[in-house]
Amino acid sequence: MAEGGSPCGKDDARTIIRGPIFATEALGEAVPIGTAVHQQTLKLCESLNYREWSGYYAVSVYETHHEHEYNAIRNAAALIDVTPLFKYRISGKDATKFVNRVITRDISKVAAGQVIYCCWCDEQGKVIDDGTISRLGENLYRWTAADPSMRWFHQNALGLDVKIEDISGELASLALQGPTSGRLLKQAAEADITNLKYFRVTHGKIAGVEVDISRTGYTGDLGYEIWIPWNDAPKVWDVLVEHGKRFDLHAAGMVALDVARIEAGLILIEVDYFSSKKALIEAQKYSPYEIGLGRLVDLKKEYFIGRAALEEESRHGPKRLLMGLDINWEDVERLYDAIGLAPQVPSTASRVAVPVYRGGLQVGKATSTTWSPTLKKMIALASLSREQAAPGTELHMELTVEAVRHKVRATTKELPFFSPPRKTATPVT
Repeated sequence: MAEGGSPCGKDDARTIIRGPIFATEALGEAVPIGTAVHQQTLKLCESLNYREWSGYYAVSVYETHHEHEYNAIRNAAALIDVTPLFKYRISGKDATKFVNRVITRDISKVAAGQVIYCCWCDEQGKVIDDGTISRLGENLYRWTAADPSMRWFHQNALGLDVKIEDISGELASLALQGPTSGRLLKQAAEADITNLKYFRVTHGKIAGVEVDISRTGYTGDLGYEIWIPWNDAPKVWDVLVEHGKRFDLHAAGMVALDVARIEAGLILIEVDYFSSKKALIEAQKYSPYEIGLGRLVDLKKEYFIGRAALEEESRHGPKRLLMGLDINWEDVERLYDAIGLAPQVPSTASRVAVPVYRGGLQVGKATSTTWSPTLKKMIALASLSREQAAPGTELHMELTVEAVRHKVRATTKELPFFSPPRKTATPVT
Protein backbone atom coordinates (compact mmCIF):
# COMPACT_ATOMS: atom_id res chain seq x y z
CA MET A 1 0.00 0.00 0.00
CA ALA A 2 1.63 3.18 -1.15
CA GLU A 3 0.70 6.81 -0.77
CA GLY A 4 -2.90 7.01 -1.81
CA GLY A 5 -3.46 3.34 -1.51
CA SER A 6 -6.68 2.67 0.36
CA PRO A 7 -6.71 0.29 3.34
CA CYS A 8 -10.45 0.12 3.90
CA GLY A 9 -13.23 2.44 2.95
CA LYS A 10 -16.45 3.48 4.62
CA ASP A 11 -18.29 0.23 3.92
CA ASP A 12 -15.57 -1.80 5.62
CA ALA A 13 -15.30 0.30 8.78
CA ARG A 14 -17.68 -1.74 10.91
CA THR A 15 -16.22 -2.33 14.35
CA ILE A 16 -16.52 -5.88 15.63
CA ILE A 17 -16.10 -6.27 19.38
CA ARG A 18 -15.52 -9.99 19.67
CA GLY A 19 -12.82 -12.54 19.21
CA PRO A 20 -11.99 -13.17 15.56
CA ILE A 21 -12.91 -16.54 14.12
CA PHE A 22 -11.64 -18.47 11.14
CA ALA A 23 -14.71 -19.24 9.08
CA THR A 24 -16.37 -18.39 5.82
CA GLU A 25 -19.94 -18.78 6.97
CA ALA A 26 -21.88 -18.19 10.17
CA LEU A 27 -25.64 -18.49 10.33
CA GLY A 28 -25.64 -18.55 6.54
CA GLU A 29 -23.72 -15.29 6.18
CA ALA A 30 -20.13 -14.76 5.07
CA VAL A 31 -17.89 -13.55 7.88
CA PRO A 32 -14.29 -12.33 7.84
CA ILE A 33 -11.32 -14.64 8.22
CA GLY A 34 -7.87 -14.06 9.65
CA THR A 35 -4.93 -12.82 7.59
CA ALA A 36 -1.59 -14.59 7.34
CA VAL A 37 -0.42 -12.99 10.61
CA HIS A 38 -3.73 -13.21 12.44
CA GLN A 39 -2.34 -15.31 15.29
CA GLN A 40 0.39 -12.72 15.82
CA THR A 41 -1.98 -9.73 15.85
CA LEU A 42 -4.53 -11.51 18.03
CA LYS A 43 -1.98 -12.01 20.81
CA LEU A 44 -1.30 -8.26 20.84
CA CYS A 45 -4.85 -7.01 20.37
CA GLU A 46 -5.94 -6.30 23.95
CA SER A 47 -9.08 -4.48 22.83
CA LEU A 48 -10.33 -7.25 20.50
CA ASN A 49 -11.49 -4.32 18.39
CA TYR A 50 -11.49 -5.51 14.80
CA ARG A 51 -13.13 -4.42 11.57
CA GLU A 52 -13.77 -6.12 8.26
CA TRP A 53 -11.46 -5.27 5.37
CA SER A 54 -12.07 -7.09 2.09
CA GLY A 55 -13.26 -10.22 3.86
CA TYR A 56 -10.50 -10.29 6.49
CA TYR A 57 -10.29 -9.25 10.10
CA ALA A 58 -8.19 -6.10 10.46
CA VAL A 59 -7.24 -4.64 13.83
CA SER A 60 -8.89 -1.28 14.48
CA VAL A 61 -6.87 -0.55 17.61
CA TYR A 62 -4.64 -2.83 19.69
CA GLU A 63 -5.08 -1.05 23.02
CA THR A 64 -8.18 0.77 24.25
CA HIS A 65 -6.86 3.97 22.64
CA HIS A 66 -4.73 4.45 19.54
CA GLU A 67 -2.37 7.04 21.08
CA HIS A 68 0.66 4.75 21.38
CA GLU A 69 0.12 3.37 17.89
CA TYR A 70 -0.11 6.80 16.31
CA ASN A 71 2.98 8.00 18.21
CA ALA A 72 4.88 4.97 16.92
CA ILE A 73 4.07 5.99 13.33
CA ARG A 74 5.29 9.55 13.86
CA ASN A 75 8.07 9.09 16.43
CA ALA A 76 9.37 5.52 16.27
CA ALA A 77 8.26 2.52 14.21
CA ALA A 78 4.88 0.90 13.61
CA LEU A 79 4.06 -2.49 12.11
CA ILE A 80 0.76 -2.61 10.25
CA ASP A 81 -0.87 -5.65 8.66
CA VAL A 82 -2.05 -4.54 5.21
CA THR A 83 -2.49 -8.03 3.80
CA PRO A 84 -6.17 -7.49 2.82
CA LEU A 85 -5.14 -5.29 -0.12
CA PHE A 86 -6.09 -6.84 -3.44
CA LYS A 87 -2.92 -7.91 -5.24
CA TYR A 88 -2.46 -8.93 -8.87
CA ARG A 89 0.46 -10.26 -10.90
CA ILE A 90 0.55 -9.05 -14.51
CA SER A 91 2.88 -10.84 -16.93
CA GLY A 92 3.23 -11.79 -20.58
CA LYS A 93 4.45 -10.29 -23.85
CA ASP A 94 1.80 -7.54 -23.80
CA ALA A 95 1.86 -6.84 -20.04
CA THR A 96 3.25 -3.32 -20.48
CA LYS A 97 0.77 -2.52 -23.23
CA PHE A 98 -2.09 -3.74 -21.03
CA VAL A 99 -1.02 -1.69 -18.01
CA ASN A 100 -0.70 1.41 -20.18
CA ARG A 101 -4.16 0.84 -21.62
CA VAL A 102 -5.76 0.83 -18.15
CA ILE A 103 -3.93 3.46 -16.06
CA THR A 104 -3.64 7.22 -16.58
CA ARG A 105 0.16 7.29 -16.12
CA ASP A 106 2.76 6.19 -18.66
CA ILE A 107 4.24 2.90 -17.46
CA SER A 108 6.81 2.95 -20.28
CA LYS A 109 8.64 5.68 -18.34
CA VAL A 110 8.96 3.39 -15.31
CA ALA A 111 12.06 1.23 -14.97
CA ALA A 112 12.26 -2.20 -13.38
CA GLY A 113 12.63 -1.73 -9.64
CA GLN A 114 10.37 1.33 -9.54
CA VAL A 115 6.93 1.68 -7.98
CA ILE A 116 4.27 4.16 -9.06
CA TYR A 117 1.06 5.36 -7.50
CA CYS A 118 -1.69 5.51 -10.10
CA CYS A 119 -5.41 5.54 -10.76
CA TRP A 120 -7.57 4.03 -13.46
CA CYS A 121 -10.76 5.45 -14.95
CA ASP A 122 -13.85 4.49 -16.90
CA GLU A 123 -14.54 5.84 -20.41
CA GLN A 124 -16.04 9.01 -18.89
CA GLY A 125 -12.77 9.79 -17.12
CA LYS A 126 -14.15 8.99 -13.66
CA VAL A 127 -11.90 7.17 -11.21
CA ILE A 128 -12.60 3.49 -10.62
CA ASP A 129 -9.82 2.93 -8.09
CA ASP A 130 -6.31 3.94 -7.10
CA GLY A 131 -3.33 1.86 -6.05
CA THR A 132 0.31 1.05 -6.73
CA ILE A 133 2.14 -0.81 -9.46
CA SER A 134 5.61 -2.25 -8.91
CA ARG A 135 7.56 -3.00 -12.07
CA LEU A 136 9.44 -6.16 -11.15
CA GLY A 137 10.75 -6.94 -14.64
CA GLU A 138 10.44 -5.97 -18.29
CA ASN A 139 6.99 -7.57 -18.51
CA LEU A 140 6.23 -8.37 -14.88
CA TYR A 141 4.18 -6.17 -12.55
CA ARG A 142 2.59 -6.38 -9.11
CA TRP A 143 -0.56 -4.28 -8.88
CA THR A 144 -2.42 -3.40 -5.68
CA ALA A 145 -5.98 -2.13 -5.42
CA ALA A 146 -8.53 -1.29 -2.75
CA ASP A 147 -11.42 -2.98 -4.57
CA PRO A 148 -11.56 -6.19 -6.63
CA SER A 149 -10.42 -5.39 -10.16
CA MET A 150 -10.04 -8.74 -11.92
CA ARG A 151 -13.16 -8.37 -14.07
CA TRP A 152 -12.22 -4.86 -15.22
CA PHE A 153 -8.70 -6.00 -16.02
CA HIS A 154 -9.92 -8.95 -18.10
CA GLN A 155 -12.45 -6.80 -19.96
CA ASN A 156 -9.64 -4.54 -21.08
CA ALA A 157 -7.11 -7.26 -21.86
CA LEU A 158 -8.96 -8.54 -24.94
CA GLY A 159 -6.64 -9.18 -27.84
CA LEU A 160 -3.51 -8.95 -25.71
CA ASP A 161 -1.01 -11.64 -24.78
CA VAL A 162 -1.15 -11.01 -21.03
CA LYS A 163 -1.62 -13.14 -17.94
CA ILE A 164 -3.55 -11.62 -15.04
CA GLU A 165 -3.42 -13.48 -11.73
CA ASP A 166 -5.14 -12.63 -8.46
CA ILE A 167 -2.42 -13.33 -5.88
CA SER A 168 -4.23 -11.74 -2.93
CA GLY A 169 -4.38 -15.07 -1.11
CA GLU A 170 -0.77 -15.98 -1.88
CA LEU A 171 0.97 -12.82 -0.76
CA ALA A 172 0.92 -11.18 2.66
CA SER A 173 1.98 -7.58 3.17
CA LEU A 174 3.28 -5.74 6.21
CA ALA A 175 3.81 -1.97 6.39
CA LEU A 176 6.73 -0.89 8.54
CA GLN A 177 6.38 2.87 9.04
CA GLY A 178 7.98 5.63 11.09
CA PRO A 179 11.27 7.49 11.68
CA THR A 180 13.13 4.45 13.03
CA SER A 181 11.74 1.99 10.46
CA GLY A 182 14.80 2.25 8.22
CA ARG A 183 17.27 1.49 10.99
CA LEU A 184 15.11 -1.38 12.19
CA LEU A 185 14.87 -2.87 8.72
CA LYS A 186 18.64 -2.58 8.20
CA GLN A 187 19.04 -4.77 11.28
CA ALA A 188 16.36 -7.30 10.32
CA ALA A 189 16.72 -7.63 6.55
CA GLU A 190 19.40 -8.92 4.21
CA ALA A 191 18.92 -6.10 1.69
CA ASP A 192 20.34 -2.68 0.83
CA ILE A 193 17.91 -0.58 2.84
CA THR A 194 20.23 2.41 3.22
CA ASN A 195 20.20 3.22 -0.48
CA LEU A 196 16.63 2.18 -1.28
CA LYS A 197 15.07 5.29 -2.81
CA TYR A 198 11.53 6.56 -2.36
CA PHE A 199 9.08 4.54 -4.50
CA ARG A 200 11.65 1.88 -5.35
CA VAL A 201 11.49 -1.84 -4.66
CA THR A 202 14.25 -4.31 -3.89
CA HIS A 203 14.55 -8.01 -3.17
CA GLY A 204 16.04 -9.53 -0.03
CA LYS A 205 15.54 -11.86 2.90
CA ILE A 206 14.03 -11.54 6.35
CA ALA A 207 14.17 -14.55 8.70
CA GLY A 208 15.56 -16.50 5.74
CA VAL A 209 12.39 -15.77 3.75
CA GLU A 210 12.63 -14.29 0.24
CA VAL A 211 10.73 -10.98 0.28
CA ASP A 212 10.24 -7.84 -1.77
CA ILE A 213 10.68 -4.55 0.10
CA SER A 214 9.26 -1.32 -1.31
CA ARG A 215 9.89 2.21 -0.04
CA THR A 216 6.17 2.98 0.13
CA GLY A 217 3.39 3.46 2.66
CA TYR A 218 0.13 5.17 3.57
CA THR A 219 1.32 7.32 6.47
CA GLY A 220 3.17 10.17 4.75
CA ASP A 221 6.30 9.26 6.71
CA LEU A 222 9.45 7.24 6.21
CA GLY A 223 8.23 3.73 5.61
CA TYR A 224 8.38 0.41 3.81
CA GLU A 225 6.05 -2.32 2.68
CA ILE A 226 7.20 -5.93 2.79
CA TRP A 227 5.69 -8.46 0.40
CA ILE A 228 5.88 -12.01 1.74
CA PRO A 229 4.74 -15.50 0.69
CA TRP A 230 1.58 -16.10 2.73
CA ASN A 231 2.75 -19.07 4.78
CA ASP A 232 6.05 -17.39 5.71
CA ALA A 233 4.52 -14.15 6.96
CA PRO A 234 4.41 -15.18 10.67
CA LYS A 235 8.18 -15.77 10.67
CA VAL A 236 8.82 -12.35 9.16
CA TRP A 237 6.45 -10.65 11.62
CA ASP A 238 8.15 -12.32 14.59
CA VAL A 239 11.65 -11.30 13.47
CA LEU A 240 10.55 -7.70 12.89
CA VAL A 241 8.97 -7.58 16.35
CA GLU A 242 12.09 -9.03 17.95
CA HIS A 243 14.39 -6.50 16.25
CA GLY A 244 11.83 -3.80 16.91
CA LYS A 245 12.32 -3.90 20.67
CA ARG A 246 15.35 -1.62 20.25
CA PHE A 247 13.40 0.83 18.14
CA ASP A 248 10.20 1.16 20.18
CA LEU A 249 8.18 -0.76 17.60
CA HIS A 250 4.41 -0.98 18.14
CA ALA A 251 1.83 -2.88 16.15
CA ALA A 252 -0.63 -0.31 14.81
CA GLY A 253 -4.21 -0.61 13.60
CA MET A 254 -6.53 1.18 11.23
CA VAL A 255 -7.59 3.93 13.66
CA ALA A 256 -4.05 5.28 14.03
CA LEU A 257 -3.44 4.84 10.32
CA ASP A 258 -6.52 6.93 9.54
CA VAL A 259 -5.17 9.92 11.49
CA ALA A 260 -1.76 9.64 9.83
CA ARG A 261 -3.12 9.43 6.28
CA ILE A 262 -5.28 12.56 6.76
CA GLU A 263 -2.23 14.48 7.99
CA ALA A 264 -0.46 13.28 4.85
CA GLY A 265 -3.38 14.37 2.64
CA LEU A 266 -3.96 10.83 1.37
CA ILE A 267 -7.41 9.93 0.09
CA LEU A 268 -9.52 6.91 1.01
CA ILE A 269 -11.91 5.27 -1.43
CA GLU A 270 -15.62 5.38 -0.49
CA VAL A 271 -14.79 8.19 1.96
CA ASP A 272 -13.00 10.99 0.11
CA TYR A 273 -14.23 9.79 -3.26
CA PHE A 274 -16.45 7.03 -4.63
CA SER A 275 -15.48 4.44 -7.18
CA SER A 276 -17.41 5.18 -10.38
CA LYS A 277 -18.47 1.52 -10.38
CA LYS A 278 -20.31 2.01 -7.07
CA ALA A 279 -21.60 5.56 -7.55
CA LEU A 280 -25.38 5.85 -7.62
CA ILE A 281 -25.55 9.36 -9.09
CA GLU A 282 -23.27 11.46 -11.27
CA ALA A 283 -22.24 13.73 -8.37
CA GLN A 284 -20.67 10.71 -6.62
CA LYS A 285 -18.24 10.19 -9.50
CA TYR A 286 -14.89 11.97 -9.44
CA SER A 287 -12.22 12.58 -12.02
CA PRO A 288 -8.51 12.42 -11.09
CA TYR A 289 -8.38 16.23 -11.30
CA GLU A 290 -11.11 16.51 -8.66
CA ILE A 291 -9.38 14.37 -6.02
CA GLY A 292 -5.83 15.67 -6.23
CA LEU A 293 -4.62 13.06 -8.72
CA GLY A 294 -4.30 15.29 -11.77
CA ARG A 295 -0.52 14.90 -11.58
CA LEU A 296 -1.05 11.21 -12.36
CA VAL A 297 -2.67 11.90 -15.74
CA ASP A 298 -0.35 11.80 -18.75
CA LEU A 299 -2.29 13.03 -21.77
CA LYS A 300 0.79 12.75 -24.01
CA LYS A 301 1.00 8.97 -23.81
CA GLU A 302 -0.72 6.44 -26.06
CA TYR A 303 -4.44 5.71 -25.76
CA PHE A 304 -5.77 4.83 -22.32
CA ILE A 305 -9.28 4.37 -21.01
CA GLY A 306 -10.90 7.73 -20.27
CA ARG A 307 -8.34 9.78 -22.18
CA ALA A 308 -10.79 11.74 -24.37
CA ALA A 309 -12.92 12.77 -21.40
CA LEU A 310 -9.85 13.80 -19.38
CA GLU A 311 -8.48 15.82 -22.30
CA GLU A 312 -11.75 17.73 -22.40
CA GLU A 313 -11.73 18.31 -18.64
CA SER A 314 -8.12 19.51 -18.72
CA ARG A 315 -9.10 22.23 -21.19
CA HIS A 316 -12.00 23.55 -19.10
CA GLY A 317 -10.76 22.69 -15.61
CA PRO A 318 -12.42 20.48 -12.97
CA LYS A 319 -15.57 21.63 -11.18
CA ARG A 320 -14.27 20.46 -7.79
CA LEU A 321 -10.88 20.31 -6.08
CA LEU A 322 -9.50 18.40 -3.12
CA MET A 323 -8.13 20.79 -0.49
CA GLY A 324 -7.10 20.80 3.14
CA LEU A 325 -8.99 22.72 5.81
CA ASP A 326 -7.44 24.24 8.93
CA ILE A 327 -10.32 24.41 11.41
CA ASN A 328 -10.40 27.45 13.71
CA TRP A 329 -9.91 26.07 17.22
CA GLU A 330 -11.04 29.29 18.90
CA ASP A 331 -14.45 28.83 17.29
CA VAL A 332 -14.60 25.26 18.60
CA GLU A 333 -13.65 26.40 22.12
CA ARG A 334 -16.27 29.13 22.02
CA LEU A 335 -19.07 26.68 21.20
CA TYR A 336 -18.19 24.37 24.08
CA ASP A 337 -17.66 27.24 26.49
CA ALA A 338 -21.16 28.51 25.72
CA ILE A 339 -22.70 25.32 27.09
CA GLY A 340 -20.30 24.93 30.00
CA LEU A 341 -18.15 22.11 28.65
CA ALA A 342 -14.43 21.83 28.02
CA PRO A 343 -13.65 21.70 24.27
CA GLN A 344 -13.40 18.20 22.92
CA VAL A 345 -13.04 16.37 19.64
CA PRO A 346 -13.67 12.72 18.76
CA SER A 347 -10.70 10.55 19.62
CA THR A 348 -10.85 8.92 16.19
CA ALA A 349 -10.90 10.43 12.74
CA SER A 350 -14.33 11.09 11.29
CA ARG A 351 -15.31 9.64 7.93
CA VAL A 352 -18.70 11.35 7.94
CA ALA A 353 -19.05 14.06 5.29
CA VAL A 354 -20.23 17.45 6.58
CA PRO A 355 -21.16 20.59 4.63
CA VAL A 356 -18.75 23.47 3.99
CA TYR A 357 -20.15 26.96 3.35
CA ARG A 358 -19.17 30.38 2.07
CA GLY A 359 -21.50 33.32 2.52
CA GLY A 360 -24.25 31.01 3.71
CA LEU A 361 -24.15 28.85 0.57
CA GLN A 362 -22.77 25.33 0.53
CA VAL A 363 -19.61 25.12 -1.58
CA GLY A 364 -18.49 21.60 -0.77
CA LYS A 365 -18.02 19.04 1.96
CA ALA A 366 -15.37 17.92 4.41
CA THR A 367 -14.94 14.20 3.88
CA SER A 368 -12.32 13.21 6.49
CA THR A 369 -11.73 15.15 9.72
CA THR A 370 -9.34 14.58 12.61
CA TRP A 371 -7.44 16.16 15.45
CA SER A 372 -3.76 16.09 14.48
CA PRO A 373 -1.60 15.23 17.50
CA THR A 374 1.52 16.30 15.59
CA LEU A 375 0.19 19.61 14.28
CA LYS A 376 -1.94 20.32 17.38
CA LYS A 377 -4.99 21.38 15.41
CA MET A 378 -8.16 20.08 13.77
CA ILE A 379 -7.78 19.41 10.07
CA ALA A 380 -9.93 18.01 7.30
CA LEU A 381 -9.83 16.89 3.69
CA ALA A 382 -12.51 18.64 1.67
CA SER A 383 -14.06 18.49 -1.78
CA LEU A 384 -14.75 22.11 -2.74
CA SER A 385 -16.06 23.96 -5.78
CA ARG A 386 -13.11 25.24 -7.78
CA GLU A 387 -14.13 28.88 -7.33
CA GLN A 388 -13.92 28.59 -3.53
CA ALA A 389 -10.80 26.45 -3.27
CA ALA A 390 -7.97 28.98 -3.51
CA PRO A 391 -5.47 28.54 -0.63
CA GLY A 392 -6.19 30.94 2.21
CA THR A 393 -9.92 31.21 1.54
CA GLU A 394 -11.97 31.47 4.74
CA LEU A 395 -14.96 29.15 4.73
CA HIS A 396 -17.30 27.75 7.37
CA MET A 397 -17.60 24.07 8.20
CA GLU A 398 -20.48 22.42 9.99
CA LEU A 399 -19.70 21.14 13.49
CA THR A 400 -22.17 19.42 15.80
CA VAL A 401 -21.90 20.06 19.55
CA GLU A 402 -24.30 18.27 21.91
CA ALA A 403 -26.63 17.40 19.02
CA VAL A 404 -26.82 21.04 17.86
CA ARG A 405 -25.40 21.98 14.46
CA HIS A 406 -23.08 24.99 14.31
CA LYS A 407 -20.55 26.47 11.90
CA VAL A 408 -16.89 27.14 12.59
CA ARG A 409 -14.36 28.94 10.46
CA ALA A 410 -12.00 26.86 8.33
CA THR A 411 -9.22 28.06 6.04
CA THR A 412 -8.28 26.27 2.84
CA LYS A 413 -4.70 25.10 2.29
CA GLU A 414 -2.71 23.00 -0.11
CA LEU A 415 -2.10 19.39 0.84
CA PRO A 416 -0.36 17.67 2.52
CA PHE A 417 -0.57 19.02 6.05
CA PHE A 418 2.50 17.00 7.06
CA SER A 419 5.41 15.84 4.91
CA PRO A 420 8.74 15.42 6.74
CA PRO A 421 12.01 15.39 4.74
CA ARG A 422 12.79 11.90 6.06
CA LYS A 423 9.94 10.48 3.97
CA THR A 424 11.94 10.83 0.76
CA ALA A 425 15.53 11.16 2.02
CA THR A 426 18.27 8.90 0.66
CA PRO A 427 20.41 7.49 2.11
CA VAL A 428 18.25 6.44 5.00
CA THR A 429 19.84 7.16 8.38
